[in-house]
Amino acid sequence: MLKPFTIITFALAAAISANAQNKKPAKKDTTELKTVIVKGYLSDQPVISVPASVSVLGAAQLRIQPDNSFVNALNTVPGIRTEERSPGSYRLSIRGSLLRSPFGVRDVKIYFDDIPLTDAGGNSYLNAIDIASIQKVEILKGPDGSLFGANSGGVVILSPLNRYKDSTYISAGINDGSYGLFHEKAAVQLKTTNYLLNINQSFQTYHGYRQNSDTHRNYLQLADSWNYSGKNTLKALGIYSDLAYETPGGLTLAQYNTDPTLARQPTPTLPGAIQQHIGITTKMYLGGLTNEYHFNDHIRNVLAVFGNHVDFANPFITNYEQRKENTYGFRTYFELTGDKKPSLDWKVDLGFEWQQTNSHIANYGNKKGVKDTTQTIDDIHTNQHFVFVRYAADVYKRLHVEAAVSLNDYGYDFKNLYPLNQNNFTNRNFSAQLMPRLALSYQVSNDFVWRATISRGYSTPTTAEVRPTDNIVNTSLQAQYGWNYETGFRLRNHDESLMLDLSIFYYRITNAIVRRLNADETEHYINAGGTNQPGTELSFYYWIIKQNKNSFIRGLLFNESYTFNQFKFRSYANATNNYSGNNLTGVPDFVYVTSLQIKFPQYLSLFIQHNYTSSMPLNDANTVRAGHYNVLQARVSYQQTIGRKTHFEIFAAADNLLNQKYSLGNDLNAVGNRYYNAAPLRNYSVGMNFMY
Repeated sequence: MLKPFTIITFALAAAISANAQNKKPAKKDTTELKTVIVKGYLSDQPVISVPASVSVLGAAQLRIQPDNSFVNALNTVPGIRTEERSPGSYRLSIRGSLLRSPFGVRDVKIYFDDIPLTDAGGNSYLNAIDIASIQKVEILKGPDGSLFGANSGGVVILSPLNRYKDSTYISAGINDGSYGLFHEKAAVQLKTTNYLLNINQSFQTYHGYRQNSDTHRNYLQLADSWNYSGKNTLKALGIYSDLAYETPGGLTLAQYNTDPTLARQPTPTLPGAIQQHIGITTKMYLGGLTNEYHFNDHIRNVLAVFGNHVDFANPFITNYEQRKENTYGFRTYFELTGDKKPSLDWKVDLGFEWQQTNSHIANYGNKKGVKDTTQTIDDIHTNQHFVFVRYAADVYKRLHVEAAVSLNDYGYDFKNLYPLNQNNFTNRNFSAQLMPRLALSYQVSNDFVWRATISRGYSTPTTAEVRPTDNIVNTSLQAQYGWNYETGFRLRNHDESLMLDLSIFYYRITNAIVRRLNADETEHYINAGGTNQPGTELSFYYWIIKQNKNSFIRGLLFNESYTFNQFKFRSYANATNNYSGNNLTGVPDFVYVTSLQIKFPQYLSLFIQHNYTSSMPLNDANTVRAGHYNVLQARVSYQQTIGRKTHFEIFAAADNLLNQKYSLGNDLNAVGNRYYNAAPLRNYSVGMNFMY
């Protein structure tokens, strides 16, 4: 059943569309729309023909959303759930993969251009990245290990460069908002015939809606591209991020209803969040070089070498954890392209990716935010590598076929430095696994394309799951795996001012990894049998009134995103409980995200977005549920061009206009029933952007 705002919005869109179609325009003055291009499958191709469930957030879509967090932008994509339990504390789920993540990002492979942001241990520091410095996000939904290695959730690719903005420019922006929000950003790009240098800098601080939720981040990003011979290109990428945020912790339902701004409260046996100064600091340095070399018109090679260093600290209620992580590796592939013929156009890719992450993990007592006595210290070295091959062909420019497979190896070595003082590492290797993918799409007409995919997902336990907060290395934890079956279609009109994308899938996972909590609030992970995950995802956009220069409404864009899940545990039991048949914890049954973007004369524009999320279970027993919520946001902006090169924008935005009380990031299976992390009530921001 569609929610009221969705129905009203769609009715308004239909009425305006009918009115606009009845009028004869004086002249053709619409702005040409660009074809959406996907690069994730190793080469550029129009999204209409990609035989996979793919979503793209371009620069325009990212900039209209709040630029202080990834949450709003990513949540417009069906099948994606991004949470922020406290400012700076992201959780990202693709089709239910949140089950394993108390915080952070797991079971999703993230790339920064051609460089893995996800380390060999399976962890991704997405919160270290400033979304204002990202120009494009590609999301490949469902298991895609045939090209990207072990994962069973999906792949996210962050692009730091905008291919359509290849000129020299300087830009800057600032915004200020409720609860102490301040975000400053600046960028400079230098472009010559064969050289491009892009530097982004930002600083963000936020005091937060709740107690103990201050956050700040300093961020610097560099992208350097040199076209040194014909199509041959060398790129250098670098990131420095210094992030610190306090974590207020979960509340019981009674505390949440009485005063949702509270931090976690002390109990007779444990201190609270404020007393223990709980929070997280993350310093990350990431760098890499990518070289694309064309031997001739038929053979090219892409080679990326990379490394990163992370300093991580987390004073928590019961302990103080410090991690030092060093990752290095490379990714390369060769591509052979055949002669283009009307009957057949084909290419073959052969590649290899290798990563090593060395982690030094130490736990101490936490004495009001200060390290106390040593509890345990471990070294864990994680190695992950895979070889992949892919064949793709277009037959008579109608049928597109892809067959790909990767062979994945994963293992880790560990030794305890304290208290056991071990001299030698213990080795735990997993058997090599094949991850095949077969996909095809058929162009029924120029504007209607049907697709189908079969792929195998395989996800090894992450370092944080192998060595969780109970400080016990769990060598018995197995990888989860499964098969995903999917079909769908894309429908567009001739100028791509309308696009409908529908996916229907069934994902069956075996050995699903789930998190369990001990009585002392430390965690451990187990393999929970399996899950059945059928779902439907739909995205739709329509320029009801195309962009023009004469009408009162200079453009009207309608967007709708719909997610429907029926994810359930298939076989999951422990010593005292059987959860088989229960809904997957932390996954809502359905989500609607509806938006309107309206452009007016005098460079005024209005953006309105509504998110309806249904209720969801908060524990594996399904005895506690978070209520449904409606979140309405709006943004009005004025843009002006001064002279020929200077662009100026001022804007005002409001979030949670309905003053909805809800929890955006619940603590699943929480000890003491502390499930709830309240999101801010109605809040505002203003800002300006400048480009020359």
